[in-house]
Amino acid sequence: MSVMGLFFVFIASIAVTWLWRQGVMSSTWLAEGEVANYPGEALSPPPAAKVGLGVYLVVAGCLFSLMTAAFFMRMESSDWQPPPAPGILWFNTLALVVSSATIQMAQFAAASRSREGLKLWLGASGVFSLAFLLGQLCAWRELVDAGLYASSNPANAFFFLLTGAHGLHLIGGLVALGRTFRGAWDDRRNTALLASSVELCAIYWHFLLFVWLLLFAMLTGRAEALGAICRRILG
Repeated sequence: MSVMGLFFVFIASIAVTWLWRQGVMSSTWLAEGEVANYPGEALSPPPAAKVGLGVYLVVAGCLFSLMTAAFFMRMESSDWQPPPAPGILWFNTLALVVSSATIQMAQFAAASRSREGLKLWLGASGVFSLAFLLGQLCAWRELVDAGLYASSNPANAFFFLLTGAHGLHLIGGLVALGRTFRGAWDDRRNTALLASSVELCAIYWHFLLFVWLLLFAMLTGRAEALGAICRRILG
């Protein structure tokens, strides 16, 4: 089995486990007569938005898995010359960690029905997310100023590809976060719906943080040992 195959098995295992816990795999629509209850505490079907987000995260996970597998396979070529990792990547990583932590605090505030706390933590998460994106642009600018273009080396191309794909996913999340932040200022907004929206944003941010930590390890050369181990096992 190739590295790509292992990634697909890992992502598929997470997807099946999550869908099973949500009750989607119980096939209650096939039951005759009384509809069976869904497993779990809520005893109700999972929200459509949550299921949709779960499916989207599986697709996004497969996309990043493909790019990661291609990264490890391509780095075996003789023309692979990794660019020096911009120092600002450390600041960017810290900014995303704080952004993920603050949106988790926003979820706690939403659960306790604290509007002021919700506004504060959502705003903080948005600010640190924007700081992360600006830091990524600075990292790109640093490489370009050093003459390390995407077309000059496959390692450079992967740096721009991986960070760009992750940044686009974060921009999409910021759109949803902005709508949630606007809803937090609307006193007419249903509290339960607002809490659900914050929960979805928190799940998405934690996913992006997990993906970025893996990409960060790869782009700074700290995943080479892992890649070597995988190649030795699979070779």
